Amino acid sequence: MAKKIIKRLFPSYHRVRDHQSLRFLGTLLHDPNLWHMNRRSVAGAFAVGLFIALLPLPFQMIISALIAIMIRVNLPISVLLVWITNPLTMGPIYYTAYTIGRKVLDLPRVGFSFELSLQWFTQELLIIWKPLLLGSLIMATVAAIAGYVAVRVLWRLHILSRINWRRRGKKVEG
Repeated sequence: MAKKIIKRLFPSYHRVRDHQSLRFLGTLLHDPNLWHMNRRSVAGAFAVGLFIALLPLPFQMIISALIAIMIRVNLPISVLLVWITNPLTMGPIYYTAYTIGRKVLDLPRVGFSFELSLQWFTQELLIIWKPLLLGSLIMATVAAIAGYVAVRVLWRLHILSRINWRRRGKKVEG
């Protein structure tokens, strides 16, 4: 059922692959694995999307798309998942990552005062970059592994439930 909804919401792969602004990719987008909704492809897309989403990087959608193309997992899902970090969630996510990194590196808590200036940003970035990066890598790795395993397990459970329904002689939708 979820598979049908997702297929309905996403544009067709012919439409995306033949889009004028993506022609520079040539035949890379012609790989059917980038568009299939199977257990391997979706689980891999979750791993890629969640990993990239939790890293403090610019151009997350492009990076996620390139990795999805390289390892041949579902492209739309991997790109869509990077929107977990959006302007509303970015602050709490990166603060949590900084806190995890600070605790792992055993750094003391630093006082915080916000000032909207380039000098403040560069000064604070010099202080927080190590714990932020370490915490982000830890969170991204854990989320990617958890997302991959969760999709594989849930997909398998769904298949087993469909098999059980069929054995009982009932028709299953989806």
